[in-house]
Amino acid sequence: MTTPEEVIQAAMDRGLTLACAESLTGGALCTALVSVPGSSEVVLGGIVTYTVGVKEDVLGVDPAIIEAHGVVSRETAIAMAKRVREMFGAEVGAATTGAAGPEPHGGKPGWDGVCGQRRAEWGSGLGAAPRRAARGRAARRGRRRARGLCACCGRNRVNNCSKNGTTVR
Repeated sequence: MTTPEEVIQAAMDRGLTLACAESLTGGALCTALVSVPGSSEVVLGGIVTYTVGVKEDVLGVDPAIIEAHGVVSRETAIAMAKRVREMFGAEVGAATTGAAGPEPHGGKPGWDGVCGQRRAEWGSGLGAAPRRAARGRAARRGRRRARGLCACCGRNRVNNCSKNGTTVR
């Protein structure tokens, strides 16, 4: 699991800024990030969008996305991440949405959640992963590829790979 310190350091190393849109976590993600010394260099801000109305009216998520896919969905998480990135002018937007439980919400079981991240040059299919992600080497490599990182070393794809010395794109 990636720590807030690792996220902030990675953003600093790459010269990226971050913004958060949260539902399921109620502000805990942004709180964890800003608790790291030096985070003010990269974290621009965050918004808690706990209700559907706030997601649509304040954050600007298209109601058609929520109607078609539900609040607890990959598509909604990606839309939230895209909108918060645009609102704050950040390079990366991160979003959380889910059913806090214990009762189901929107047809999803309690304790189920989705996290999404969006960067300007990423395609629409990238960025969201189930909250309870698979573990192991193959799963880590897949998540690295989805985040635009080298599968074997985890570095930004524009850098040289530390394991095989080639440029990975």
